[in-house]
Amino acid sequence: MRKVLFLGLALSFLSACGSDSPSEIVGYKTTMKVASVFNAGKIARGEVIHANFVVENTGEYPLVLSDVSGSCSCTVADWSKEPIAPGEKGFVKANVKTESFSEGPVTRSVTILSNTTPPNTKVVVEATIIK
Repeated sequence: MRKVLFLGLALSFLSACGSDSPSEIVGYKTTMKVASVFNAGKIARGEVIHANFVVENTGEYPLVLSDVSGSCSCTVADWSKEPIAPGEKGFVKANVKTESFSEGPVTRSVTILSNTTPPNTKVVVEATIIK
C-alpha cells in the first residue's frame, strides 16, 4: 500500500511540474512588429555597435518582453521591462563590442523572448568591420 501511495504522489508531482522550458511564457498571447535586421554599415574595429530595434505591440493584449539575449558574450542587450500596451512601442537595444572581430562582414543575433506565438523572435545586427 505504501508503494502505491508513493508512486501516486511521485506521478502527481511529475505531472504538475510540466515544462521548465524558458522559451514559453504563460498568459495571453499577443503579436508584435520589429525590424528583423539592423545594419550598422562600416564600423572601425574596436568600436561598439549600438543597435536599436523598435518593438510595436500589434495585438490586443499587453506585450511582455521577458528576456533578450545576445548570441555571444560580445553582445549586451537591454529592453523595455514594463509591459507594452496594445498599439504602443517599446525598445530592444543591443551593444556589440567589436575589438575581437576580424575585418569583413559580421552578423550577431539577438533573441527576444515574449508572450507571442512563437515566443522567440530573432533579430540580427550586421556590420562590416574595417581598420
